[in-house]
Amino acid sequence: MSRRRIRVTGAPGAPLRAALAALRTAPGVPGGFPPEVLAEAERAARDPALPLAALAGLEALAARAPREDATDVPFFTLTRPGATTLGRAVHLSRRGTGHRVRYAVADVAAFVVPSGPVDAETHRRVITLCFPDGNVPLHPAVLGEGAASLLPGRTRPAVLWTLDLDADGRVLAVDLRRALVRSRARLAPAEVQHAIDAGTAEEPLALLAEVGRLCEGLEAERGGISLTLPEQEIAAYGSEYRVAYRVPPAVERRYAQLSLLPGMAAAELMLRQGTGVLRTLPAAPDGAVGRLRRTAHALRIDWPHHVSYADLVRSLDPHRPPHAAFLQECTTLLRGAGHTVFRDGRLPELTTHAAVAAPYAHCTAPLHRLADRYATEICLAAAAGQDPPDWVLAALDALPAEMAEGTRRADAAEQDCLRALEAALLADRTGDVFDACVIDVEERHPTTGTVQLTSPPVVAPVESPGTPLPLGEDLRVRLTRADPVTATLRFTPA
Repeated sequence: MSRRRIRVTGAPGAPLRAALAALRTAPGVPGGFPPEVLAEAERAARDPALPLAALAGLEALAARAPREDATDVPFFTLTRPGATTLGRAVHLSRRGTGHRVRYAVADVAAFVVPSGPVDAETHRRVITLCFPDGNVPLHPAVLGEGAASLLPGRTRPAVLWTLDLDADGRVLAVDLRRALVRSRARLAPAEVQHAIDAGTAEEPLALLAEVGRLCEGLEAERGGISLTLPEQEIAAYGSEYRVAYRVPPAVERRYAQLSLLPGMAAAELMLRQGTGVLRTLPAAPDGAVGRLRRTAHALRIDWPHHVSYADLVRSLDPHRPPHAAFLQECTTLLRGAGHTVFRDGRLPELTTHAAVAAPYAHCTAPLHRLADRYATEICLAAAAGQDPPDWVLAALDALPAEMAEGTRRADAAEQDCLRALEAALLADRTGDVFDACVIDVEERHPTTGTVQLTSPPVVAPVESPGTPLPLGEDLRVRLTRADPVTATLRFTPA
């Protein structure tokens, strides 16, 4: 699911920063890596061939997973400043009237021995947890930020997707194999956007905009929708905090479109193979859409009933704070997503992801998500006309529950951070009255629910002693408590 991007400024010892640091050590959040995990990661970082050799034996390895030398391809990574784990790199070129997209993904299986200490630890962590002031990683830094990361100027093992597109951006052919790659550059989206706008970008960078636009057009044609989530910045001004939004440049959005190409190709490969793990999402239930409509009302966003959710989202301007806040709340429609496993040709009833509007698989972020490593291995086997490895099949049935638990933990961390941030924004306004709309009411306790404030755009709990809350109606509410240390916000009707 799309996750909020939040950045916090202020002194490290400030109450908000202290509260966020405490959340990273809260119960349920993984701590440091055990010594045996670090030791195995160090060994794998020195010789990444050993884990793959342990899987199949050296002779079988040579037959099963030959590595193409693709170090002559000038790959690059587009990433925000401060990112330490570079899990993918791309290269774009023209091919006749169409394009060729090469998408290299870190080959995590080259470093992780099945059932070994690192593997066991990744099954415990499942997902990298993201906090405004730091991450809790899936892999030890020696791998995630070092030997497995596609760092510029370093030759790295990778899984290389080559996708040939026609003039309209439709996929004509897919090739998938293990390769050695060497990224040439790590680029910031803002500088790439500036070069594109100035007409000085080299062809592979200029094609990001061209191919990205084609992909966006096809997405709209399918009925899919991608969220352009602005980054929230919570900035300290003396003892107060204020919220601002940073809208990513267009090239960042179009770079993200490229990751959908291998994701959709992976799903098709696995469906043809008859065994796989898909990322699925049913259509949003009416209740979830209704809640979002009430949020739009609270933020004074006009959403006529004849306008679809997808059309509304495409019409929004994330530079406008109410629109930016609404886009953040749109992530709630993605919370029904899960991982669906199938095998032996028995396809699941649901094979599509509603936001993608096509079959889709997570396969481009194995340094951050456990399932991607398994999906990638199934795809490599399918592309080679072979059965998936036994170690993959043995772990497959447990993956959906593991990923669901990891996602639950990540969602909880995100919500805890949001509550702390919103409490910090309102910490000096206890007793103030705000315009709001009731967007949720508990069925069994109609005096308890959730409101969306009009300004600042905060979502918070509300309690109305003795009187049922008016779902979907405007309501003036009074702030009774705001404590960033305990991540507590409380409102009552004014």
